[in-house]
Amino acid sequence: MLPAIQINMATHVKTTFDLPVPLLDEARRVAARRKTTVKALVEAGLRKVIAESTQPTKAFKLRRASVAGDGLQPGAQSLSWAQILESTYEGRGS
Repeated sequence: MLPAIQINMATHVKTTFDLPVPLLDEARRVAARRKTTVKALVEAGLRKVIAESTQPTKAFKLRRASVAGDGLQPGAQSLSWAQILESTYEGRGS
């Protein structure tokens, strides 16, 4: 009687997908140069893309863009923000 061989079918799944012929040809050349398989290249590529998509993105940092000066022009200190904004467009358009 032969010993029982336990196969865990949940660790690997066979799948099929379409690739452009030139891409597959190049993948075969790369695999041959690296002494590996196209399957291994596809697996490595998927792992890389997944790892990149799960890495936290770098937080946006606003650069400092302040300018030297003495603050608001005389007479503008008592205006509201809406009035200051309105005055910046005074004489421009309708």
